[in-house]
Amino acid sequence: MKFGIDRLLADPSLRAELEGKRVALIAHPASVTENLTHSLDALIAAGIAVTSALGPQHGLKGDKQDNMVETEDETDPVLGIPVFSLYGEVRRPTGQMMSSADVFLFDLQDLGCRIYTFVTTLLYLLEEAARHHKTVWVLDRPNPAGRPVEGTMLIAGQESFVGAAPMPMRHGLTMGEMGHWFIRHFGLDVDYRVIAMEGWQPEAAPGFGWPESRIWINPSPNAANVNMARAYAGTVMLEGATLSEGRGTTRPLEVLFGAPDLDAKAVLAEMERLAPKWLVGCAIRECWFAPTFHKHAGELCNGLMIHAEGRFYDHHAFRPWRLQALAFKAIRHIDPGYDLWRDFPYEYEFNRLAIDVINGGPALREWVDDVGAAAWDLEAIAARDEAAWREEVAALLLYP
Repeated sequence: MKFGIDRLLADPSLRAELEGKRVALIAHPASVTENLTHSLDALIAAGIAVTSALGPQHGLKGDKQDNMVETEDETDPVLGIPVFSLYGEVRRPTGQMMSSADVFLFDLQDLGCRIYTFVTTLLYLLEEAARHHKTVWVLDRPNPAGRPVEGTMLIAGQESFVGAAPMPMRHGLTMGEMGHWFIRHFGLDVDYRVIAMEGWQPEAAPGFGWPESRIWINPSPNAANVNMARAYAGTVMLEGATLSEGRGTTRPLEVLFGAPDLDAKAVLAEMERLAPKWLVGCAIRECWFAPTFHKHAGELCNGLMIHAEGRFYDHHAFRPWRLQALAFKAIRHIDPGYDLWRDFPYEYEFNRLAIDVINGGPALREWVDDVGAAAWDLEAIAARDEAAWREEVAALLLYP
């Protein structure tokens, strides 16, 4: 199969459309060709006039470890072109950035999750391209989580850099498809094109979204493998909790939780009692770890590890958002007074709890904290929103 970047490089007719035009590339470390050449180098080697590059959160080099760690603009010491940061002084491309090129090639590997900020970066780019009469091409890449849709819809007024628009947590789209939805939803008048993948089969085993013929490269520092990409729509909610998500270990965002003051076996038993159907599709294993940095640094934490991989993975049964919600609920049942929600400025949102910013509203937190709320109460809200989203995007799917 071929990703969008590989199709562009292999097709002289596509490259010919870029002749005589200044080209900008939006990229990160996973923006590579099938031969693992970075897209920036490959485009220049192909004779395309790349006049600037733009890096999203974590930077073009992917060297910024945590959230809210900004990257500065710089000049590439070898190519001599400006490298602009879309996660520094600004999140939205400035007039100076937009004036640096005629065509903007968006080549970011995504994780298929609303909160992963590359989705918002795409929206901001499209909005500014419409304003400045620029062209945007998405060089499409797989959604490694595949087509499953899960989670409650972001509600009006809850938008943020980790919630661009009303969509569920796990959206099931590629970035090329998402661009089409943004244009339709926001009524954007922009010159937009998707260089589609060739041969991507999002429902095909064994990859179910991620082709096993392709090497996984971290699109951000803590996105270390496909297991993380599958679990992320749930485990990312730990960023809004006092529990460790495994940052400071070699397997971040692959755990349901870690904490020095919790009994992981007891939590798992309570999860099985409350909603056993939400535990299927993966293996869950007790684990111990001591983060070298971040939450509970240096403390021995007891937790639960998710294995949505190999023979333990059932693509159509695994529902990480529900699984993570259930872990929170079980902890609340075991210890009603547990200090669960982390109160701090999350992605520059100062007036809302981080867990609400992450979920695009308070529904999940309120469900967890409501002692009388049962699994089917959250199921009813999520199932309704998921069905509505599937219907909303059905006509936009480029890879049936």
